[in-house]
Amino acid sequence: MDPRSARVIADLRELAALTTDERGAQRVAWGPIWRKTRAWFADKLREIGVEPELDPAANMWGTVPGQSPRCLIIGSHLDSVPGGGWLDGCLGVIAGLEVLRAAKAAGGPPALTLKVVDWADEEGARFGRSLVGSSASAGTLQPEAELAHLVDRAGVRMVDALAENGVSFDDLRAAQAYLQAQQPAAYLELHIEQGPVLEELNEPVGVVLGTMGVERHMLRFVGQAAHSGAAPLHLRKDAFLAAAEFALACRDISTRCSGSEPKTRVVATCGVVKVEPNFITAVPGATEISIDMRALDAGVLAQMFAEAQAASKVAAARHLVEVQWTRVWDIPPRLFDPTLLGFVRESVREVVGRAPELPSGPLHDAAEMVPLMPTAMVFAQSSPGVSHTRIEDTPEPALDASIQAFLRTVDKTVAHYGAGGPAA
Repeated sequence: MDPRSARVIADLRELAALTTDERGAQRVAWGPIWRKTRAWFADKLREIGVEPELDPAANMWGTVPGQSPRCLIIGSHLDSVPGGGWLDGCLGVIAGLEVLRAAKAAGGPPALTLKVVDWADEEGARFGRSLVGSSASAGTLQPEAELAHLVDRAGVRMVDALAENGVSFDDLRAAQAYLQAQQPAAYLELHIEQGPVLEELNEPVGVVLGTMGVERHMLRFVGQAAHSGAAPLHLRKDAFLAAAEFALACRDISTRCSGSEPKTRVVATCGVVKVEPNFITAVPGATEISIDMRALDAGVLAQMFAEAQAASKVAAARHLVEVQWTRVWDIPPRLFDPTLLGFVRESVREVVGRAPELPSGPLHDAAEMVPLMPTAMVFAQSSPGVSHTRIEDTPEPALDASIQAFLRTVDKTVAHYGAGGPAA
């Protein structure tokens, strides 16, 4: 194993021992274990002679000045979902720590200023709004509209949890100026895949083409509740059957719109179903159902959305009910920078001989950086192909390969954008 990879893995295991219990990782943003995690990371930075800094949105930064004031940002997140895994998010931050460690040990300034950032509250696990720190820095977060109404399961308001950590809505709005002042030239992120594609391909590391666009909606089918024994089938206005037919149609839409290669696959998921009046002797009079559609190609995503709308009308008509759509959230596909993708492909091939390509279905902080600067990601294989669970894992050979490929990508990026290099 490469000694740099060994240091990263050792740090990750140390962090896991500090912040994991029998249920899994407990580094939920804005809470006490998260603060303990960040204190640990701050100490790691100080051990190599880097003083940590918090920006207005509570993102934590470490910097090694270079010959150029323009910087390469290496980012990810230390927070986790409750009962999460030992690698989700923190792999990228600790790999960034190793980049700074090597730069400090080199004895001279790198060609480009190097910055590592732990974005605050990537997961959104406590209050439901993901990418808080990175979206604040990107200027896409609207605190009053998106955060003011959020309350956790214990009844704590998000505004109060932020205040407990020294953050106000005014601070969140100031984060964009802080990021712009860093003079970013490029952004790189290492992350576990969180899914089974690389494992299915028997590949340890992958090239991420971008993050999928998302169309997320709630549908409400409204019919008429009735007695399950008295209502003849042909006269029922069964809202649940309409919703069920819609869910199956969405599965067929995603199958039809998917290509044969990982980079052309799409997904559609109905994850929430609420039936009214919800007792055993009643024909459902109303049903709410969610739809989450994702694709890397914007045209394909638009086609999926249009077909899903049409399918909902067909299902409603067949079951004599009405349907209403409410948009929950959407984001366009965020394709990564061609130049940086070239560096990732070269680096992955140098380490493992092949460079499999795939999109990211989950969103990452990198998605918020795409409109602002050249951005790319490297994926490490996930085994057994799941994340957001304590059984999340990556075999050490795959971790080694992905860390090596990422560090090579960093070197190529620094050489390209370094002192006198091309403008971002």
